[in-house]
Amino acid sequence: MPEIRGLAAHAAGAQLLTYKYQVGELGPHEVEVRISHCGVCHSDIHLIDNDWGMSKYPFIPGHEIVGTVTGVGSAVMDRTVGERVGIGWQADSCGICEWCRQGDEHLCAKAQPTCIGRNGGYADAVRVNARFAIPVPEVLESENVAPLLCAGITVYSPLRNLLARPSSRVGVVGIGGLGHLGLQFARAFGCEVTAFSSSQSKEKEARDLGAHHFVNTRDNGELKKVAGSFDLILSTASVDQDFQSLITALRPKGTLVVLGVGPSPLQISGFSLIGGQKAVAGSPSGSPKDLREMLDVAARHGVKAITERFAMKDANKAVDKVKKNQVRYRAVLAN
Repeated sequence: MPEIRGLAAHAAGAQLLTYKYQVGELGPHEVEVRISHCGVCHSDIHLIDNDWGMSKYPFIPGHEIVGTVTGVGSAVMDRTVGERVGIGWQADSCGICEWCRQGDEHLCAKAQPTCIGRNGGYADAVRVNARFAIPVPEVLESENVAPLLCAGITVYSPLRNLLARPSSRVGVVGIGGLGHLGLQFARAFGCEVTAFSSSQSKEKEARDLGAHHFVNTRDNGELKKVAGSFDLILSTASVDQDFQSLITALRPKGTLVVLGVGPSPLQISGFSLIGGQKAVAGSPSGSPKDLREMLDVAARHGVKAITERFAMKDANKAVDKVKKNQVRYRAVLAN
């Protein structure tokens, strides 16, 4: 029986150790992908540490996967051996519920994450439903693509589905793993883009990545100046924020999209939403349809993750640096 080799956590918070598991015959709707690159996402850290109370050990983390198809199931018609594909947070869905039928498989109640209840991408190979193995445009480098499959789609999806357009004024809060991609995609949509950061030192890079304007969130005066300015704000930082100030920064009918959350509940006045007909929204990763479109947009507009590369065998070193927020901006493991 064939086997897949990877690096697994055997207990909450444990170091990753060599691990292999056996796989049976490839399912009719599955593909097997030989992994060349896998991003290290903060979600992987939460799963290794069992912060969400859903991890079962041993398991192999990883859900920002790029690789080459090495096997296709008997019912797979649109993937071929040798094709380069990307796999994100999701590996399967029921395929028949109302959400799957309308192309929102990421909202399926039976959605199967790539590395929860199954083994993910810190490995030499992985198997997923072929619908979730997305072809990667030739011009994109695998190392820079890997983080797009989670961080990239997380910021792309709300821009696309909340109808960002050239007339839109978009703010991106937090210039990190998600935010540096949010700036690039918002600029690709033709929006007027403002970066929000507590680090004044990030201004130049934020502008290089596509921001027209920069707001230092530690300066209350700067926050007051942008009141009533934005149609859409993407909050990407996973720390407590002054969300009320961000609501104040919205124009009438504007939307604040929460993509990163700190430990405390959101504190927002209901009246501040009612008066300007404003909204607060959440957004998960995204559908296969949006993933495919996002990769095409990235290819045509030169959007790419800024990465730090580690050998797959050095995954523990990468995980440690991500935990300490020492990576600029996304760690990627390479086989």
